[in-house]
Amino acid sequence: MKLAVLSDFHFGFGYNSELETDSFDNADEAMQRAIEGGADLVLIAGDIFDLRYPKTPVWTHAMRILTRPLLQESTGVRMVSCTKELKPISKHTLQHLPVVSLHGNHEFRSRDSNTLEALENAGLLVHLHKDAIVFEKDGVRVAIHGMSWVPDRYAKRELDEWNPQPIAGCTNILMMHQSIAPYIFSPLDAPSLTSANMPKGFDLIFDGHLHRPGSDTVDGTPLMFVGSTVITQFEKGEAGADKGYYDVELLPNELPAVAFRPIANGRRFFFEEVATDGGLRQNIESRLDSILAGGFAKKPMVRVKITGKQSEYVPQDVKEIERAYGDRAILRFVNDLESPEMADKAEMLRSMRDQGMTVEEKGLQLLHESLQQLQFGSSFETQPVFDLLVDGRVDSAFDILTGQQSTLAGLAKK
Repeated sequence: MKLAVLSDFHFGFGYNSELETDSFDNADEAMQRAIEGGADLVLIAGDIFDLRYPKTPVWTHAMRILTRPLLQESTGVRMVSCTKELKPISKHTLQHLPVVSLHGNHEFRSRDSNTLEALENAGLLVHLHKDAIVFEKDGVRVAIHGMSWVPDRYAKRELDEWNPQPIAGCTNILMMHQSIAPYIFSPLDAPSLTSANMPKGFDLIFDGHLHRPGSDTVDGTPLMFVGSTVITQFEKGEAGADKGYYDVELLPNELPAVAFRPIANGRRFFFEEVATDGGLRQNIESRLDSILAGGFAKKPMVRVKITGKQSEYVPQDVKEIERAYGDRAILRFVNDLESPEMADKAEMLRSMRDQGMTVEEKGLQLLHESLQQLQFGSSFETQPVFDLLVDGRVDSAFDILTGQQSTLAGLAKK
């Protein structure tokens, strides 16, 4: 049995920009290669979409890619069991190339249906959240145990309450979309999951969320970070790093064989640090000329970080470089020359970036911290109040906070 494990398509990233098609092009290549490689089962570890409420054109492009598995003949794999009650349309899904997916932090909603539930209702995939599904082909069985994203501070509690247990006679794969320390860590919202408290007894653990592919071993179990299929953060660590997906081959009485498959036609990304001393413009142009000496199917993205003295920085030079090279490269300039009064704001943005946080997640975190300072207690559920504020329902949120309304009953959207 062959599995393809993909993650973090971020459909819609770069909407209405030169990067608009990248998320779709890369995911399409990964999906098509997985199909051509003979995958019997496709797993997606979250963040199919970049926003909780995708625009209509984003849905259109996403559906074109996500329907590819439905166009395939049956791979011979059959579902043996599932801990959730599958929708009637899921039977049609499973008759072709089955797709099993989680929702990620970019799709999470505490109320209302999320985009993964919509895709499941359309018969495109099976959505797992604290569920397990078992498949079999030619006497080989695999159990996929999946927990979709929850706020990091609750992840350990949710995982413990679920308490997934390996199923006898199966290769057991745990799939998540969470921050796991020390691989993803920030003191602003430290993850409750660590490499030391991961569930035991699984044959493989796949985690989305971290955009760079990688692997480690936890108590003898391979822990695989799938990585994203598209660059969204444009940080130094992503420069030159491959984007792709994992192949998994399961054979009787053998350990799973896992291999990373890089995307071949994605946009190349370069990160350059250039100091203001010694001729800033000349140094930048020299770096760009060296990069652009190679051929590219798409214009490469080049992020230039400028360091040094503010007094030696000439903004006009940067504008002229953008005009001169803009037809051959997508350029982004960032300087490390910010004034002291901007340092705190810049640090907050860097923390959001490093954690892969959305603006909504940062807002939820700040509200949670504010409520704690106001002595509402750690047991107070912040998410429902935050959702009311996002919906513009300030009076309802105020009633909850002041005790005039003790539950969300009667606060449904009108």
